[in-house]
Amino acid sequence: MISDLPAPSDPAADDAAAQVIEETFTKVSLGDIEADGSPQALLRGRVVDAWRRRHGGGSPRPILVLVGGYAGSGKTEFSRFLSDITGWAFLDKDSLTRSIVERLLVSLGSDPNDRQSEVYLKEVRPLEYRCLMETAWDNLNVGTSSILSAPFITELKDEAWFTRLENRCTAKGIDLAAVWVRCDPESMREYIEFRGAARDAWKLNNWEQYLTGIDTDHSPPTAHVTVDNRLGSAISLADQTREALKRILA
Repeated sequence: MISDLPAPSDPAADDAAAQVIEETFTKVSLGDIEADGSPQALLRGRVVDAWRRRHGGGSPRPILVLVGGYAGSGKTEFSRFLSDITGWAFLDKDSLTRSIVERLLVSLGSDPNDRQSEVYLKEVRPLEYRCLMETAWDNLNVGTSSILSAPFITELKDEAWFTRLENRCTAKGIDLAAVWVRCDPESMREYIEFRGAARDAWKLNNWEQYLTGIDTDHSPPTAHVTVDNRLGSAISLADQTREALKRILA
């Protein structure tokens, strides 16, 4: 991992590494990064700044980054990459809540791998996201920036929900950014098949039906940055960036 490498002793090497990170973030973003002051540019600046600070003391105001996308889009891998670069806490919804969700579904008389029924959507899913958000607030309240990896499909489509979150962050002196990872259906299916998770069985068995309920061509209205991972391009670029940084810092 990049974060396991020693702090760069040569300022020139640190500058070179920071430039690689900035260029990578620009390349993976769908469309050009707009002028300074845009949401895309501000988040890119925070990522590069976090890289420079990760071996030093102090930090700017914390930031909450929501990384959303459909199953198999690459959001978890991209979240890990951001965390490795910045040192910000990485919180994955499934890792935090899967065991509890499965037990709760069984107690409600449902399949532990159910992610489609009304029981899951109405009774369990809201609790999943509440656990994820409360864990994030525990980190943010002590100044630890956090990256949350979850689909956030319903949440990022709901501009009122996002505005409430923005207002809460502003009141607490916390920055907020939403990243949407876009991917093509064929690549998503390939990854879902590769990971072999039981919770994906319905999607794979009803793939065409599943696709009719999602929109892979557009980002939610609240997304600040759209990461283009069609054909796995963003994750491939992230891996190349890791290797480039290791060469610079070695």
